[in-house]
Amino acid sequence: MRPSQFPCSRSSSKLPTDLLGFALLTVLCLASSTDSCIDQEKSVLLQFLAGLSGDGGLSASWRNGTNCCTWEGITCNADMRIADILLASKALEGQISPSLGSLTGLLQLNLSHNSLSGELPLEGLVSSSSIVVLDVSFNHFSGALQELFIQSTIWPLQVLNISSNLFTGKFPTTTCKVMNNLVALNASNNSFIGQIPSSLCINSPSFGVLDLSSNQFGGSIPSDIGNCSMLRVLKGGRNNFKGPLPDELFNASSLEHLSFPNNDLNGVLDDANIIKLSKLSILDLQQNIFSGNIPKSIGQLKRLKELHLGENYLYGELPSTLGNCTNLKILDLKINYLSGDLGKINFSSLSNLMIIDLLVNNFNGTIPESIYDCTNLIALRLSWNKFHGEFSHRMDRLRSLSCLSVGWNDFTNITKALYILKSFSNLKTLLLGGNFNHETLLADETMDGFENLQYLEISGSSLHGKISLWLSKLTKLKVLQLSNNQLSGSVPAWINSLNFLFYLDISNNNLTGEFPTILTQIPMLKSDKRTNLDVRSRQRLVS
Repeated sequence: MRPSQFPCSRSSSKLPTDLLGFALLTVLCLASSTDSCIDQEKSVLLQFLAGLSGDGGLSASWRNGTNCCTWEGITCNADMRIADILLASKALEGQISPSLGSLTGLLQLNLSHNSLSGELPLEGLVSSSSIVVLDVSFNHFSGALQELFIQSTIWPLQVLNISSNLFTGKFPTTTCKVMNNLVALNASNNSFIGQIPSSLCINSPSFGVLDLSSNQFGGSIPSDIGNCSMLRVLKGGRNNFKGPLPDELFNASSLEHLSFPNNDLNGVLDDANIIKLSKLSILDLQQNIFSGNIPKSIGQLKRLKELHLGENYLYGELPSTLGNCTNLKILDLKINYLSGDLGKINFSSLSNLMIIDLLVNNFNGTIPESIYDCTNLIALRLSWNKFHGEFSHRMDRLRSLSCLSVGWNDFTNITKALYILKSFSNLKTLLLGGNFNHETLLADETMDGFENLQYLEISGSSLHGKISLWLSKLTKLKVLQLSNNQLSGSVPAWINSLNFLFYLDISNNNLTGEFPTILTQIPMLKSDKRTNLDVRSRQRLVS
């Protein structure tokens, strides 16, 4: 009892002084006993601590003679029962004691971003009578998750995050059937096999988030997912799913994020289905086997921010309705068979675009003037298409560009292009190769700009002239590729003054003179740091 629970009495003032003192001491003792955590629950915490091989310094706070409600990572409720155990990123090592599930007031258990290992005691934690949020992501838990057959109790668990561990085997479908209150399940980045549990939405009507990406799930996507009327996020990328997207899936009209990249899904994207997902913000189906046209109804997805359909077998022209997706920030359609003139798209209405990636397609014509109204662009990739013409002076509006990749088209007038681009202070990657055939590389020694350029590629263009002195001003350059041209003269001595240069390709030109020993003096070519950087640079230069 607390002091306030004792009734006041008029006659209490008549008690002897020593009796009053004894009564007050008794009340204070009773009160103090409820201001500390329950001994049994403290014992559970100490048992958990004892099972750790590395406690990350917890033992300095978790001491037996103190109130466990004041321990690091512990929060208690008004009844002095443990309500939250929040120990993310504490460098914990060892195994979890299943006894944590016996804490009857525990609502949240977050042990994410540690080095905990062994099996996850599902029976003690998932079937807890109180836990609402269980997060053990980014640990080293392994083995298969055992099936639980307890069906007499409705489990309160709403959020289960077991992502980024070492779990194997099939996902326990029977366990899913008894997770009646589940709202979010993240099992991504493990090694689960088998099919997606099809009963999640049937048994959990409020189910809203399912992330199974980066596993080894296979088979087809179950049509029962269409029953998920509250499902907002469905992610299954980097698995082994096959077959088409089931028509029933598009009945999940609350979807905001639909993501199945890097699978073997096929079929066509149907106009009538796409239009049902009016709340969609992210659609990511890249690196699959989808074919056919991009549906015209895509323009009715007014909330769409990211469209990733790259690395498929899509063909035909882009629907002009794409210009209606005014919230679009990322348009990724690379490596398909898309064709036609981009001028049919009104890019002026897509002013929120930050990335346009149309690499490796069959687009033709000139770069549409309306693209230059997309002043928020940080990356524009148009390489390996059939674009032609000169760069427009209106390109000067794209001052936020960090990456411009327009190689292997049929652009002309390299001098004009370089003068337009030199003032792009944010530009780090510039890939121009395979254009400007048989022109002369700009030799203006007074040329400046490109102050932050790190990757420059102008290869495969049969350019004449010399390795120009203005290139020596690109002091942050890491990669310079001028191969497969007709450049002449000697290799200039100033190249070894480029302190960050670690990749230089000037092969297949008409350069003369003795082997330039200055190349052996380039600082980064003598540094051990170049190994990892070289891999990234090659990847950039491919695109």
